[in-house]
Amino acid sequence: MYLADSRSTDARGTKAAAAPDTPPVRRRAVVPSTVLALGAVSLITDVSSEMVTAVLPLYVVVGLGLSPLGFGLLDGINNGVGALVRLAGGHLADGGGHRHKLVAGLGYGLSALCKPLLPLAHTLPVLSAVLAVDRTGKGLRTAPRDAMISLATEPAHRGRAFGVHRAMDTTGALLGPLVAFAVLRATVDGYDAVFTVSACVAVLGVLVLVLFVPRHIDVPADAARPSDAVRPSQPSGAVRPSQPPGAVRPAQPSRPPAVRDALGLLRRPDLRRLTVCAALLGLTTVSDSFLYLLLQREGDLPAHLFPLLPLGTAASFLLLAVPLGALADRVSRRRLFLAGHGVLLLGYVLVLCPWHGVPAVLAVLVLHGTFYAATDGVLAAATASVVPDRHQGAGQALVGTGQALARFVCSLAFGAVWSLWDGRTALAVTAAGLAVSTVVAAFVLRTVDETPTTATTQEART
Repeated sequence: MYLADSRSTDARGTKAAAAPDTPPVRRRAVVPSTVLALGAVSLITDVSSEMVTAVLPLYVVVGLGLSPLGFGLLDGINNGVGALVRLAGGHLADGGGHRHKLVAGLGYGLSALCKPLLPLAHTLPVLSAVLAVDRTGKGLRTAPRDAMISLATEPAHRGRAFGVHRAMDTTGALLGPLVAFAVLRATVDGYDAVFTVSACVAVLGVLVLVLFVPRHIDVPADAARPSDAVRPSQPSGAVRPSQPPGAVRPAQPSRPPAVRDALGLLRRPDLRRLTVCAALLGLTTVSDSFLYLLLQREGDLPAHLFPLLPLGTAASFLLLAVPLGALADRVSRRRLFLAGHGVLLLGYVLVLCPWHGVPAVLAVLVLHGTFYAATDGVLAAATASVVPDRHQGAGQALVGTGQALARFVCSLAFGAVWSLWDGRTALAVTAAGLAVSTVVAAFVLRTVDETPTTATTQEART
């Protein structure tokens, strides 16, 4: 799993003599240690976040008496805040000196600081403000974190690397509701106790980031981007000196990317198609909280079991994130991304079926987790393959922001339809929209390059 040194050998297996000026070749691990460190940070942070997420819908709807429309507005606004801040986080992280860790640390720290305020948020305005700060921190850290994963990993293995990270992240999502459930059962003031424990865990995540995630990321030579293929100091037809396969090249200093450069990424056809399709499918992706509320009502589950519903999604996500990420590297990230939304559509149909009970609820949760395993890290890996190294943060932010803003609109619309009619009608409309969106996305993405290194190699040779 860690970096290892290797030397070339001849046909007889003996070590070949290396030229005096040839540096030793460093073979990068399929999953670098940087990815594992970031995975540990995400694991711990997700324990903290999912403790809150597991109890928040019931706390707001039952404890504070908010309507589904009001909860949809709260959920949508908070996600929208995070989406808008994500653009700023991606741009700041791409600035001179590669500030990915600094910006990510600021995001993790901001979320940790707001957790102690949750026990004091007993009114909707205060709770909304605290959650908005928490979503701001999440928005700041997401793009820099994914950029660090992309930069540290060889292009051919990015699906697996993101799968490993998402699996570790989901381990935290699996543990968080369990901790919340245990705290609710063991304490009198259950909600406040959950929020307090969550704050302590969030601080631990920030400490792991500071101590174990490297400040500078070495970029694999194989990850050279089209924009990096010809340096300004070289003629356009010059050929760059070859580097040994798997060699690690330090990130080259350059001028800080301008905002217009980041927005100009949308002129890249492949990135533009990914962004449009991520947003289109996000418009028909129901918020987790709404799905769990609907499952709890349709399945007639006791309220104290509600915090356990995310466990089914998390367990399925955890088991499938790595194998599906590796499958995306070998087959097609585009097709797997679309197939994941097909699985989500199947889950919606199952909720709408008259067959209810615990088996039906478990089946929906498994499909829900499979959807995330086939789309979350896969979309990030697909984005990394069509964005230059120096704009990884901005590229991840553009795609993620488009998707998150679309889900913000979906939350508002779903809550409104639920309030006007009922939850089943809202889900039926969403399912129909998802079916149409998946077909349209399949048509739009049919020309997206599925091999992350092909385009780069061809342009580097020109």
